[in-house]
Amino acid sequence: MSAALQVTAFALALLSTLFLLLATCTDCWMVNADDSLEISHKCRGLWRECVTNMQDGVRTCDQYDSILADHPVKIVVTRTLMIMADLLAGLALATLVLGLDCIMFLKEDPCVKMKMCYGAGVILCAGSILGLIGSVWYAVEVYMERAMLVSHNIFLGVHYDFGWSCWLGMAGSTGCFVASVLLTCCLY
Repeated sequence: MSAALQVTAFALALLSTLFLLLATCTDCWMVNADDSLEISHKCRGLWRECVTNMQDGVRTCDQYDSILADHPVKIVVTRTLMIMADLLAGLALATLVLGLDCIMFLKEDPCVKMKMCYGAGVILCAGSILGLIGSVWYAVEVYMERAMLVSHNIFLGVHYDFGWSCWLGMAGSTGCFVASVLLTCCLY
């Protein structure tokens, strides 16, 4: 039972960590498009902004000036939280791999292996919380930006939606949290 739970938690943690990494690296956190014309599709990310021409499919991307340049708070906070979540999830995966019962590392001391799995669950929980805060922070900022335009009657048919990177970050963080619950609460 314990080995099956460990492998299940590892598989979920691995998939969720890949989701977090993809969310951090991809550039479609916020989508805005002109409802009336539907000629272009713009995705804003943490690292650059890309515009896709809907008629011919040509995509052009503009890199942000510099990592150290002045950026909106939502980008800086989300970058920081997502990078920290990626690092913690990676550390948790490495610790979990060494703590799995099916791995021959420290096979003579099962108590240490159990503590490694528990520690991996705690680290994964911290990473999932940071990733969820970063993803939700960005989503709330996108919503507030749209609400401000609507309340000031500046809304000219442009809509702001959460991009697939934002949803991927939320899904990865949630999956890491579920894996951490499996490792910390259900393993004993």
